[in-house]
Amino acid sequence: MDPSGDAFGDRRRARALEADRLLRGLFAGAVGSADDPRQGQGVALVAVGGYGRSELSPASDLDVVLLHDPSVGEERIREIAEAIWYPLWDQGVALDHSVRNTVQMREAALEDHRAAMGMLDARPVAGDSGLVLALRSEVLTDWRRDARKRLVEVREAREARIERSGWLAHAAVPDLKESGGGLRDGVVLRAMVATWLVDVPRGEAEALRSALLDVRDALHETSGRRMEKLDGEHLVDVARLLDRDTHELEHHTRNIGRRVAHLSSLAWRRVDDVLETRPTAITSTGPVVAPLDDGVGRLDDEVIVLQGVDPAEDPEIALRAAAAAARHGLPIGSSTAQHLARTLGDIPEPWPASAQRALVDLLTAGPGLVAVWDELDYAGVTDRWVPEWADIRLRGSSSPVHRYTVDRHSVETCVLAAEVARDVDRPDLLAVAALLHDIGKGRDGDHSEVGESMAEEIALRWGFSAADARVVARLVRWHLLLPNIATRRDIEDPSTAVNVAEYVESESFLDLLAALTQADARATSASAWSSWRRGLVHGLVAKVRASLDGTTSADAEAYEGWPAHVPIPDWGSQSLTDLSLEVENHRGGSLLTFVTLDRPGLMESIAGGLAVLGLEIRSARTVTIGDAAASMWEVTRADVDVTKVRERLKPILAGEVDLAARLALSPSPDAVPPRVTLLHQRSETATLVEVRAQDRRGLVWTVCRAIRELGHSIRSAHLSTYGAEARDVFYVVDADARPLDETAAEQLRAAVAAALT
Repeated sequence: MDPSGDAFGDRRRARALEADRLLRGLFAGAVGSADDPRQGQGVALVAVGGYGRSELSPASDLDVVLLHDPSVGEERIREIAEAIWYPLWDQGVALDHSVRNTVQMREAALEDHRAAMGMLDARPVAGDSGLVLALRSEVLTDWRRDARKRLVEVREAREARIERSGWLAHAAVPDLKESGGGLRDGVVLRAMVATWLVDVPRGEAEALRSALLDVRDALHETSGRRMEKLDGEHLVDVARLLDRDTHELEHHTRNIGRRVAHLSSLAWRRVDDVLETRPTAITSTGPVVAPLDDGVGRLDDEVIVLQGVDPAEDPEIALRAAAAAARHGLPIGSSTAQHLARTLGDIPEPWPASAQRALVDLLTAGPGLVAVWDELDYAGVTDRWVPEWADIRLRGSSSPVHRYTVDRHSVETCVLAAEVARDVDRPDLLAVAALLHDIGKGRDGDHSEVGESMAEEIALRWGFSAADARVVARLVRWHLLLPNIATRRDIEDPSTAVNVAEYVESESFLDLLAALTQADARATSASAWSSWRRGLVHGLVAKVRASLDGTTSADAEAYEGWPAHVPIPDWGSQSLTDLSLEVENHRGGSLLTFVTLDRPGLMESIAGGLAVLGLEIRSARTVTIGDAAASMWEVTRADVDVTKVRERLKPILAGEVDLAARLALSPSPDAVPPRVTLLHQRSETATLVEVRAQDRRGLVWTVCRAIRELGHSIRSAHLSTYGAEARDVFYVVDADARPLDETAAEQLRAAVAAALT
């Protein structure tokens, strides 16, 4: 199928015509107009919304109003309505219907801007068309008369919608209808033009909306249902129907959203010009421009390049204008951005100090950076500074944790890095690393490794010294080090901190890496920087700092486990069911502290009990004190019922519950087999086993059982879930509390893999 053709548009119109014929037949039968045409006077069927525009997508509802003159009796209208609606329901037609007289319809349009916008596209389908045309004319007159007030309402609703649904160009899972730059924005542009207050390039706006409708139609056809979100599950099928590969379709769709959002931004700026009555200050020499920087000024509420400045001769002007705009929270005028893109000269390489300083000012400006970068990126200016940016522009992330595309995520990371700039010695290097930390995602290979050399090359081009460029490159290379280690390793094991210290080398670099980690995680999503993850990372950073200043060592004897001291209850007996349990809310979930009689398989039993209770485990640690075992378990649920946990665990600890029957792993829906790996040289005190598998109930218990059956013990476990994938690390020791030898370790790895498959 030729994606540039109008096949989808033809089908939308054909569906609308088919619906028209169906409704006309039902209407004729309902009013008896075949015998007496006068019986249809004062009554009409009206198509509104997308159906009114003859844009009927495969799974769209029929948006229909039975409109009537107030003089037509209620009983008569009820008879007509039932004669139309019931046959449609019997045929399974998806119907969004209402019955209103002309007065009610006009009042609804006056009270609700959404009703008014729907009426602007109203189309008579059957009956008294004069009734419909007269009402539409009245609604349009009201819309134009009250345009200043109505546009304020429309903007507030749009901002709330975008807050919920994000931007089509940058959301991880774009909503084709509700996102900023989506189909609803296209309809809003039509309504804005109808006010006569502003104008937009109507042809371009409609072409973009039609192209986005094609994508949605393909989504409806391939999914077989009404849906608006283009998720990864349906992307392949939609791309095939549109004769594109998946990456091409994703970029095509996001680019439409970016262009619609840009048109919307221009339109709303023009609305602001109309709604704000303050006059532009003008002197005998022209409008008054407030200077902001060399060659840069403010005209009204936009940043412009002053007359007489030639970007070909002064290529740094774009950087100065961008920095000034971001710093003052002002937009760069679209015409200014386009002018810069057409005429900008090349900055000599390596960049002079003045250009580098302007770039850093831009990247550290805070929230104002986002809109300025978007405008310049849309115009093509950013490609002059970072040609590599093209590889990540509008690129979706493969991780379900991300809420933005790679490019927008990188800019958001800069904004959040600016908030912690005071915590580091070199905020300039932090800002550059924040922008470039995912630059390698546009190339094959591990993006951290690929991005390392790319970032170093870019930093050198931007005029940073070789030493500073190397710092930026190392930050890019290791930007995932702290969260990965904190969530998958035992941070209480001194060797963990020592190993990390070998990578970071200095407290100055540790500060930079910690700040980048925080900014990156916060820009990813709330779950990526939950209180649990934040606490683990901060704890690891503190321990690495202590290792760097020489106050800790990796001596195996220094490992004390957790906790350093636990009071042992006086049970008066040594029963398997003796159990002390304390619960406290902790890092968004709960911290459960158990003390019970030590014995083989204890962690297996507790993990099984927590699974039976439906509690998702984040981490677990245990330490033996005399004949007792103390263990700490982090679970995701807050406000855990202590009594319920204790009573459900007692029969499990006594061996009275067949956990194998209760927790047998269901077949994994993941076609990729579990991966079990030995992490060599990561600890001097235990053997580390990493499990990557589809997260399922009983997964932790299954691994614990396999370890216990080989006669080994689990000192601690560190459990993380990324989307549907579990990534768990177990610290295993033998019967003498020592790491396993090479042969035993391999046997363990194979046994765990077999248990999971």
